[in-house]
Amino acid sequence: MARFVLLHSPLLGPASWRPTAEALRARGQVAETPAWPALAGLGGSFYPALADGMAGRLGAGEAPILVAHSGAGALVPALAARLEAVRGVIFADAILPHPGRSWFDTAPEDLGRQLRAAGRDGWLPVWDAWWPPGALERLVPDDGLRAALLGEIAPPPTGYFEEVAPDQPLELPAAYLKLSGAYEDEAEAATRLGWPVIRLPLDHLAPLTRPQPVAAALESLAVRLGG
Repeated sequence: MARFVLLHSPLLGPASWRPTAEALRARGQVAETPAWPALAGLGGSFYPALADGMAGRLGAGEAPILVAHSGAGALVPALAARLEAVRGVIFADAILPHPGRSWFDTAPEDLGRQLRAAGRDGWLPVWDAWWPPGALERLVPDDGLRAALLGEIAPPPTGYFEEVAPDQPLELPAAYLKLSGAYEDEAEAATRLGWPVIRLPLDHLAPLTRPQPVAAALESLAVRLGG
């Protein structure tokens, strides 16, 4: 049995992981879906504030396997540095840590330009506005799941995307779970680093809509991490 701490993107909320958490518990694992502090309430120094807030929400117990989805991948080194023990990290369709660079530095140039142009008064568009019309409905056709996902999002501050990530190395066993084609570059980078990698032909929101194969893949990667 392993303890999985499922870290949602800071642009989303815990609802994005809850079905997978339930699937892991049904398989006899411990699974938690804590929430990051809301970006809108931080006002700056986002990486340390997010890491401090999340570390304070993780209680004592077995050393966890951190599972980072999407943008949460960049926050893992700062969070791990604040925890007494971490068994390993699984990046699930996630960006990799980018110490010394901002999110805008690592994002595709076209996306960064579009978001900056759409921003207003220090805020970027809410996350669901980043998707083409109808795309989110196709990925999450269940009205209840989609409403739960959208009910936890808010316009993010531009400063979060401009802040340079702390120069903290990731010194933990790590693995990668690729769910969508958009994260193939990250999966290839993980392969070059010698990490265990699983590629599932699903989509970026599979932790919400396809929890069973995602849970099975996380279990398999945990074993390969020694978890």
